[in-house]
Amino acid sequence: MSEFARDDAVDRVEEILRTVETETMPVPVRELWVLGDVALGLDPIDRLDVYVTKDILLTDDADRSEAFEAKYGIEGVGQTIRADWAEEYPEYLKANANGYAAPEKCLAAQLVPDDEPVHLEVCNASFEDNVTQRLESAKRRGDYEQILDPRGACLWVDDGDGGRRSEEALRKLREGEFVLPTLPQSLQMLGMDEDEAADAADAVSAFRNRQDGASVRGDVV
Repeated sequence: MSEFARDDAVDRVEEILRTVETETMPVPVRELWVLGDVALGLDPIDRLDVYVTKDILLTDDADRSEAFEAKYGIEGVGQTIRADWAEEYPEYLKANANGYAAPEKCLAAQLVPDDEPVHLEVCNASFEDNVTQRLESAKRRGDYEQILDPRGACLWVDDGDGGRRSEEALRKLREGEFVLPTLPQSLQMLGMDEDEAADAADAVSAFRNRQDGASVRGDVV
């Protein structure tokens, strides 16, 4: 699948929401946003971009960690991700290049089918805080591909009682009612000058165009 019809993309978003609401997650999820094309009301959508705010899990469960390492060759289960989750969903257990359980990859495996054009951003910071953090970092390093598209809509937050959907945001998403500026305009509103914002928007688009199928990017700030 190289693109989504808009209704199919929103259906996928709602399925991701249902998964977060009803299934055990490898780490606690605090927010879920959509950003970019789907929030703009485009049809079709080249890629569906989803942002998840997660907690950093620091539980020390050495005995269970050793058992998972022996069985799956992956370290850190019970430390960076929940051991109970790994026992329930071993098919979603994923590691980073160092062989350590990777929360963002585990989340992507559970939430995003491999053959669909969905990009998942995972971070311990809220979406709005991370937009600012990533923009400042990108400007310092001149690496505009790391910029997070600020045109987002919050669909779900952890309210301490099982989470709460924004039904109004979902309705607006379904109907394409969000009114948002272009990406260069958004970046200018965040402090970039016109030329820099245009270059940055081109870099963000180039990064997205190179992705194929499901993709994930993890970030810790």
